[in-house]
Amino acid sequence: MPETGAPYHKGKLEIIPVSGRKNLKDFISLPWSLYSDDPAWVPPLLHELKKQFSRKNPYFRHATLQAWIAKRGKEAVGRITAQLDTLHLGRYNDSTGFFGMLEAQDDPEVFKALFDTAESWLSDKGISRVRGPFNFSINSECGLLVEGFDTPPMLMMGHALPYYGRRIEEQGFRGVQNLLAYKVSASFEKPRHLERLNSFFAEKITLRPLKNDRFKSDLAIIKDIFEDAWSENWGYLPFTDEEFQELGKSLKFLVPPDFVRIAEIDGEPVAMMVVFPNLNQAIRDLNGRLFPLSWLKLLWRLKVTGIRSARIPLMGVRRRFHNSRLGAALALMLITSLQSSALKRGLKEAEMSWILESNKGMHDIIESIGGTVYKRYRIYEKSFYDPIYDESCKR
Repeated sequence: MPETGAPYHKGKLEIIPVSGRKNLKDFISLPWSLYSDDPAWVPPLLHELKKQFSRKNPYFRHATLQAWIAKRGKEAVGRITAQLDTLHLGRYNDSTGFFGMLEAQDDPEVFKALFDTAESWLSDKGISRVRGPFNFSINSECGLLVEGFDTPPMLMMGHALPYYGRRIEEQGFRGVQNLLAYKVSASFEKPRHLERLNSFFAEKITLRPLKNDRFKSDLAIIKDIFEDAWSENWGYLPFTDEEFQELGKSLKFLVPPDFVRIAEIDGEPVAMMVVFPNLNQAIRDLNGRLFPLSWLKLLWRLKVTGIRSARIPLMGVRRRFHNSRLGAALALMLITSLQSSALKRGLKEAEMSWILESNKGMHDIIESIGGTVYKRYRIYEKSFYDPIYDESCKR
């Protein structure tokens, strides 16, 4: 769980380490005051936010986190977290720590005090570079929204106020990666070249949905393909088994079996894709609360009336097929094979996210079915000991 430390004071502004239920409640509830006039904001479920900070969160098996809240008198005006992830440090050995959960009023003093505090905490632990935002890791909600403020975020994607990027850059941060979110109509037309590609490889490839009677083994297959497919991506970090089991619980509850596809060649699983119904659409008017009766509304929307949008957060083709015609065929076949399931369940649109801006191959595939970029998220980075951005940070 979060550590504690001495408060940071600057004039009337106080930066308070989060410890205990009262401070955590203030920390979690801050966005309600900041986004009260923003029609695109979706209040997150308070129950899920509390779980995120719980000792039971498997993230804390390999990471240490400290949260702070900024106050003027009794009013909460900002918040931030700093994270030290031993899984990341063990893989990259790059002396990098992270920040996240950033929210604040449009006040340069607040942003400076929050970042000074988070950077000092990380520096004291031997960290020389900070990257973010991550809530809490690259395998959860990450990146700052910098384009696309006028539409609500999808499941596990963030929202932000337009001035955040400017305020972060004022603290010496520079963007190192852009993450793109594509919007795709569920009734997209299949490109002609896809038909030729499918015909050429049809006899080699078998597609199947998730099998409930072998859920654990199929979940392991999805994890194995993901780790192979994504292992050379920028910032990649594997899920721990415990973390993926938690993801599996969400998948089992939220995702119909026909919203999952596993592609096989000669019986070997080589690619996968998972479509999550957009939970944010179902919870948007619940004001973050499931109890006492809002959970019934949520259940009804999930199981009866349905959700009209979805997000595709998990998709991968094994590395040996990357940059090949067969790899492109696998990706396109996964996408198009799920179209009938999506239309049958009343989906109107899907978000494919996030996609690294440098991943041209994936851009071409998505754009070939009419996908368009409608949101852009940014990862920022800063070296403590070199205020001028160092190109080596991009490695």
